[in-house]
Amino acid sequence: MTDDERSGHEAGGRHAAAGTPDEIPDGSAGAPPPPGGPGDPTPPQGLPVPDPLTDTGRHALIEPHEVAPPPPVAQEAPVAPAVPGDVRSGRLRRYAPLAAAAVVVALLAGLAGGWIGWTLAGQSVSDGALGRPLPQADPASAQLTPVEAVAAKVLPSVVLLKVEGGGPGEDEGSGILLSPDGLVLTNDHVVSAAATGGTITALLQDGRAFTGRITGRDSGSDLALVRLDGAGGLTAAELGNSESLRVGQQVVAIGAPLGLDGTVTTGIVSALDRAVSVGGEQGGQATVLNAVQHDAPINPGNSGGPLVDLQGRVVGVNSAIASTGGSQGGSIGVGFSIPVNQARRVADELNRTGRATRAVLGVTVTGVGQPASGGAVVGQVTPGGPAAQAGLHPGDVVLRVADRPIADGDELVAAVRDHEPGEQVGLTLADRQVTVTLAGEPS
Repeated sequence: MTDDERSGHEAGGRHAAAGTPDEIPDGSAGAPPPPGGPGDPTPPQGLPVPDPLTDTGRHALIEPHEVAPPPPVAQEAPVAPAVPGDVRSGRLRRYAPLAAAAVVVALLAGLAGGWIGWTLAGQSVSDGALGRPLPQADPASAQLTPVEAVAAKVLPSVVLLKVEGGGPGEDEGSGILLSPDGLVLTNDHVVSAAATGGTITALLQDGRAFTGRITGRDSGSDLALVRLDGAGGLTAAELGNSESLRVGQQVVAIGAPLGLDGTVTTGIVSALDRAVSVGGEQGGQATVLNAVQHDAPINPGNSGGPLVDLQGRVVGVNSAIASTGGSQGGSIGVGFSIPVNQARRVADELNRTGRATRAVLGVTVTGVGQPASGGAVVGQVTPGGPAAQAGLHPGDVVLRVADRPIADGDELVAAVRDHEPGEQVGLTLADRQVTVTLAGEPS
């Protein structure tokens, strides 16, 4: 199977006319207003409201004249604490000691409240808990945490996509607003069901809904563009630079897992340049992603949503998760995102032409004869292709593409796709080094 075939079926170029294509923003335009403006989803900061059932001020209602001291409280014999049950016996047993402790705390609070209420007798009713005004936070002194600031900035730029195709039910995913007039970037697998006559509805964080239509798809990179009809004045996301990502860097994922739009989770970058093979459409050929691996919890419905840095800049498009079973599962802390630099290039092509091209080397790979130390073994070489022109032969073992180590065939495919058609790239083989000029073909 060629490295080109691994990317999945050709997208087909289905798109509707959208007028003059927008230029994909580089992050300098369409930046959202600062937190606190209209539509800012950040709730006001505040202190907890006093509980009239436990706040001692409620006892100020006792009349002040001829108040006798409270009688001594009868002391019961101490009770030995219960021995916690076996953790394996179930949730109720595990929580029993905590429930008992809560009862003790409640009783002590009641006794102390009775004594304080007796000593404060005579104060006006307005001093009681029910008469006190709600505490107010000072807006000038309220400061957002880094994640709160990211959520306030990015949430207006994330949409929930509801997709209805020919079959029963509907698919749901997320999308990233690229322009104020409603150009949305998402995963191809999120909207593919609507490619043959289905419908797409986009829901914004402020409650507005728009009808969407696909303007470009690329199954090879699992990316697609959707245009929201009649949209204007929206908040476009700021795109960052995935080349600047570092392992261990904190990131934030935003999307609609299980249809719960506006969900924000955090984690760190776990690995870079991770070759991930995901299933193709309807059991088709697999798509190999050159992914950012992270542990910010993402689940079905997060697909197409942004992975952002702590400056609120999009650094990836959430696309896949690892699972331990054969069925669809939830997050186990292993999520994968398409780097934003690759997504920007593909989105720009889709916006201009409705289709995207990918870089190809012109070889197939095989697992036969693969060294234990790793590498991708060349199976066949396409006549006249980039590899043939560079002198590659069947049986050659590719160890590196540029400075990236190659462990297997998927790594080779992902590494090549990380470059652009026409780019010159150095290959390190087991016995020599060569330079190839990558070709391009429709994805």
